Amino acid sequence: MTDRERFLNVMEFKPVDRYPNYELGVWGQTIERWYSEGLPRDVCYWNWFEGEPYFEIDRRMFIPVNARIIPAFDEEVIEENDRYIIFRDGVGRIRKAMKEGTVRGTRPSMDQYIDFPVKDKKSFEEIKRRYNPHSPIRYPMWWDEMVRLWRDRDYPLCLFVNAQIGFYWTLREWVGTENLSYMFYDDPNLVHEMLDFIADFIIELSTKALSSVQIDYFNFSEDFAGKGGPLISPKIYKEFFAPRVKRVVEHFQKYGVKYFWVDSDGNFEVLIPYMIEAGINGIWPLEQAAGMDPIKLRKKYGKDLVLLGGIDKRELTKDKASIEKELYSKVPYLLEYGGYIPHLDHTFPPDIPYDNFLYYMELKKKLLRGG
Repeated sequence: MTDRERFLNVMEFKPVDRYPNYELGVWGQTIERWYSEGLPRDVCYWNWFEGEPYFEIDRRMFIPVNARIIPAFDEEVIEENDRYIIFRDGVGRIRKAMKEGTVRGTRPSMDQYIDFPVKDKKSFEEIKRRYNPHSPIRYPMWWDEMVRLWRDRDYPLCLFVNAQIGFYWTLREWVGTENLSYMFYDDPNLVHEMLDFIADFIIELSTKALSSVQIDYFNFSEDFAGKGGPLISPKIYKEFFAPRVKRVVEHFQKYGVKYFWVDSDGNFEVLIPYMIEAGINGIWPLEQAAGMDPIKLRKKYGKDLVLLGGIDKRELTKDKASIEKELYSKVPYLLEYGGYIPHLDHTFPPDIPYDNFLYYMELKKKLLRGG
């Protein structure tokens, strides 16, 4: 079977010769650790979403249509010292970032977000001008040539690269988590207007791609939950998000797209029934520290949901016995049921030794082959 055939069969809970081998990526600090522990420096591309031949991570491709802000805000350093930098980023947010411990662009902790570009109707109207779906540079320069290659592909294809677009994701970038939490109640009409705008933007931006090549799946990047639960209630999801998700899903379905995923860390279990009603049929990466138990989810939702991820990164920091227990307690059951692709529940952090990673990959590949 080809990579694409395997992928499509997994999406349909059908048999495969082996399951796809996917992983999400590696911290910059982890790369340097693994180099020091024996990984050759000339063998990895480090773009694991699209594959990594050296580790037999399978190929999938992401159509690089640019759904981000164009033109971006001018980046500006506001304050800087030896420990941190305060700056305005391309989205217009003011952030405080730790400098110490940063490796290959990966910071050891999340930035502190100080200010955001959208505060009211006026500032929303201003940022809207930076989201023209018909801006020529949103599509790759050699689009027609890329389409010819994709039409004859043997790997799965997704529209937009990872972490490009989502409903909560975009509102959070514009407004900020805390401000948005108030805005649902203080100015719901503005939130509805912003969500309609995002849905229109996705639909207008995607239509050229959907008309040009058969896309296999679409992913909503959201990150709308934490360890204690979602950042929005089921009521908020049903009222504000579900109708717009459904609009986008129905538009893509007109062009033969069947699979719609949501990417969110944290625990958003209470939202899942309403996500399914809106057309979502895949979720990842199933963060284990937040309690997103893939076996529980499979038993509850059956073939309504494709599951991806769910392997606890913390267990890979321990010993081989812990890695074996983590994999064998979940993966055989989930693969036998179908509709599951195992991978780590986020990127590989720097407390995972290279030898542990190699052992994990060896065991996982054995399980993917039915061993």
